[in-house]
Amino acid sequence: MIAATIAASALASCNQSDNNSIMYLSVGSYAPADSAGIAIYAFNCTDGSATRLSDTRGIANPSYQAVCADKNWLCSVSETGDDKAALVAYRFNRDNAALEEINRLTVDGADPCYVWVDSKRRLAVTANYSGGSITAIGINPDGSLANKRVISFTGSSVDTVRQAKPHLHCTYASPDERFLFANDLGTDSIHGFGIIDTGNSLALETLADPSIMLTGGEGPRHTEFHPNGRFAYVIGELSGNVTTMQYANGKFTVVQSIEADSLHASGSADIHISPDGRFLYASNRLKGDGIAIFAINATDGTLTKVGYQPTGIHPRNFIITPDGRFLLCACRDSNVIQVFSINPASGLLVDTHRDIAFSKPVCLKLFR
Repeated sequence: MIAATIAASALASCNQSDNNSIMYLSVGSYAPADSAGIAIYAFNCTDGSATRLSDTRGIANPSYQAVCADKNWLCSVSETGDDKAALVAYRFNRDNAALEEINRLTVDGADPCYVWVDSKRRLAVTANYSGGSITAIGINPDGSLANKRVISFTGSSVDTVRQAKPHLHCTYASPDERFLFANDLGTDSIHGFGIIDTGNSLALETLADPSIMLTGGEGPRHTEFHPNGRFAYVIGELSGNVTTMQYANGKFTVVQSIEADSLHASGSADIHISPDGRFLYASNRLKGDGIAIFAINATDGTLTKVGYQPTGIHPRNFIITPDGRFLLCACRDSNVIQVFSINPASGLLVDTHRDIAFSKPVCLKLFR
């Protein structure tokens, strides 16, 4: 009864538009369909505390989500290696913080591990890791998933075990949403597409020069654009390096490669930038698990390593609060989400010890 009262109070705070300290936190995980694979929390951006509001079952391995808060809509991949691998669309009910399934669509590609959705909620694109493909899915005005186009890739790279074939790991758009990019860990490529806006829908157009090749063995995983839109950074899962790139009009130019994982464990995972654009963070797994911290040169975007924060076991996705006060890290094998405060002057992290217990967390999304 006490827990229900606390949850109700937190939900009421979330629904007050003038209360900017409380946000919704969606957590995705590796869980069987009969378990609570997705949970919604109320997260307090002032003190770093969290209150669980709702659980969602009925989806296997909901490992990555995308949120359109202004449309009360969320989607999640179902990362399975069989023909049931899918994207699932949900309506977010603000009265009880529950996710209500709208529909689901198979992606025709094994192990979808990432999804991007445009800002107007017209197109979703999944990265299908084992399928070596991406799947573009139309979104109807009512939020339902409508149709799909699968784009497959070929090739390999220098690591004969982990790069024997394409492994798509991330899909994302340029800041102006004119271009879509897909990181291929298996071929050390970033594939590029034009985004065609017809008004009611979006479509992908293959570019004449469709891919950017990185150094062999990088294994590009995730990419983050700088808030100024002129720089982009990709974390190499296999190399453990962050590649700094200048960006303009759909083109990347490499300007730097810097080590994030000094133990060379080939398990680097996620990458994000502080809202003020001054610091970059990259997570590393398998050995010396933690988050590498870099200062960003405001002139040319190059990085200087300034610290390293140990974390729980197997840190994957992490997220930074919009005010830059906290960094939340999903530590899959410690079954916990760690909450770190960020020193605004140095960028260094401090463990608040306000851990959020959760089984195999791998994706975090904050929204209002």
